Amino acid sequence: MVESIARRTEKSPAAFRTISEVAEELDVPQHVLRFWESKFPQVKPLKRGGGRRYYRPEDVVLLRRIRQCLYQEGYTIKGVQRLLREGAVKVSVPRPAEPELGLSAPREPIPDELRHALEEIRDELVELRALLKRALR
Repeated sequence: MVESIARRTEKSPAAFRTISEVAEELDVPQHVLRFWESKFPQVKPLKRGGGRRYYRPEDVVLLRRIRQCLYQEGYTIKGVQRLLREGAVKVSVPRPAEPELGLSAPREPIPDELRHALEEIRDELVELRALLKRALR
């Protein structure tokens, strides 16, 4: 059953996400995402009938960066707004890597499950680093 749920929620990186999917991915409540929408005009999910939100991949990247600034780097809402306004926060959707030109053997693609696990580990390490920085101040 868990496998069928995982298979059902597995989407293309270019697919739009619902608010519940984004909230789960970023580990924040849905109401926080709605609040951030009111504070950061750069976050513009599409809204369909009944107000249902659909987040583009670039919205998710931006929300992830906002979360990082607020929760890990210690910025306030106003601080993140200023960073975004000044262009100090760079947000770009990663594009698939171009094939390398040269004689090296092509790399095997990393399976999505492994990539996701590695990204989670990276995010945890970034959070731990921020905690250590605060503890050492």
